[in-house]
Amino acid sequence: MVVSGCKSGREEGFKKGVACLFSASLGVDPSSHFFDRIHIKYVEDEEGINKFFAAFHMHDTFPGLVIIDDLCDFFDERNCQQRYHSPRGRELAIVRTLSLCRNAISHANETGPCMLLFSDTNNGDTPKFLHIYKRWVNSIYNIKGDGIGSFILKNSSLGGSCGLEMVTRKTAKYSIAFQNLILEEIYENDEQRLSYI
Repeated sequence: MVVSGCKSGREEGFKKGVACLFSASLGVDPSSHFFDRIHIKYVEDEEGINKFFAAFHMHDTFPGLVIIDDLCDFFDERNCQQRYHSPRGRELAIVRTLSLCRNAISHANETGPCMLLFSDTNNGDTPKFLHIYKRWVNSIYNIKGDGIGSFILKNSSLGGSCGLEMVTRKTAKYSIAFQNLILEEIYENDEQRLSYI
């Protein structure tokens, strides 16, 4: 079972996106019964996410994957600053939520595999809250278009002497052709290793 948290009104786009991803990369038919196992939980703000994960331990069975679409969209800058009486209130709210998420997922993993995947959209080279993600997330994937029709997927994992330095392990270049996801190249630490086209 997959549980997805998203804002109301985005559910159809999310389900279609997941169906497109699986059909393009794995050849799964978009009308497959597999997609009936995706459950969407509608939340409007970080309080909804916090309530979901605070009660997570009460579930009889846990999902194999929890997806939160556009995590930072749930955190309104002004509301967070007022609630925490701090100009960095949004960061405090994100940390609080990620700690709840991590605790809930750790609890679920005591009975079986459960993973958390969240997305964050950013306009710059690095996510605005990367310094927070480094503390709470084991692996970060950055997807960026190359401007000529392909996109680059970079996988960074925790490493370094104090465990908080992100070390890029692999980079892959993909393109989409005839509704299929095509792997073009794989790089290891920004050195070209394998070319598939």
